Amino acid sequence: MSIIEIGKNAQSRGAFNVLKDSSVNTDFISFTQSTFHATLGGMCDLYSTLIRQYKILPKLVYTVVSSGVKMQAEKENKMNWVNELIDSFKMKIREPDREVEIADVLEEARLSHLGIVPESRRYNTFLIDIGSGNTKGGYFPNGNTRDFKLFQVNWGTKSVANATEKRCGDDNGMSNFGKQLYRVLSDAENSEIIYAVNESGSYPKTDNVAFSGGIAWSVATLMFPELVDNSVVGVTFDQMLKFNDRLANNFASVSEAYLVKNIMDKSLDRGEISGEIKRVHQVFDQKSLMSGTGLLIKIMRQFQSIYEGKQFYLVKNGQVGWISAYVDQTINK
Repeated sequence: MSIIEIGKNAQSRGAFNVLKDSSVNTDFISFTQSTFHATLGGMCDLYSTLIRQYKILPKLVYTVVSSGVKMQAEKENKMNWVNELIDSFKMKIREPDREVEIADVLEEARLSHLGIVPESRRYNTFLIDIGSGNTKGGYFPNGNTRDFKLFQVNWGTKSVANATEKRCGDDNGMSNFGKQLYRVLSDAENSEIIYAVNESGSYPKTDNVAFSGGIAWSVATLMFPELVDNSVVGVTFDQMLKFNDRLANNFASVSEAYLVKNIMDKSLDRGEISGEIKRVHQVFDQKSLMSGTGLLIKIMRQFQSIYEGKQFYLVKNGQVGWISAYVDQTINK
């Protein structure tokens, strides 16, 4: 749930202000009865919060199913679950005529770029959004916002974690999870990631590679807690590798207590930093963090190994970026 104020020319200037952002991680793409009902309950609760607590008119509430859910459902032949969720949601909130669009991956990726990347870097930035069920993104190759070169991989933070859990069998220990995660990510890299990056043709046309999505926000927050007010942080490939090692072998070092205790700058708002770190741990557990970070590294490695000149960035507020562009475009229709 994102509550945003959108200014004029939001697509060209990124003129939106995030008033409130909240998420409920219900793992809908596991496609079980328990996750279905948890997702339905979460959607209804968030909708109720918007209407009752924030007094937002129903006509100003936009409901959209992300392309990641659609892709995972199609992959597993579960689109009937998505349609049932939509119908159940409309029935529970007593709005049978409410439009609940299922986002197209190309349009979502294009809108993400428009909503996240500032105009000054629009045509030299390759944006990669890592979602729960898929990874999508791309860039504008021809100096206009009509032509968009799509990048997509059928893996996301949660789908990687779920595939790893299935491989673990009866051994739920972290050591076995790490071993199986390595295998899942290696398969993803060899079967999809290398091809997708090469096929994108972005090497000579983009200087910056920006990662958005929940895992990008989480990693940026845990790696650089002192930069709580920065919506974008730069990162190197080596820093990512060291952080990934901490997740697997020293998870206590990314806990709220440890990170806040080690902040040296006394001028920083420790309460704000503490709250943001806690939010990360409420949304992602250790296995999800390892899965998403591992996927991010596998993608990043394709740029690092061939072109040393790329600049890598983690975008924290990317989850509202495509939504702001979506709403702005819908209003302008």
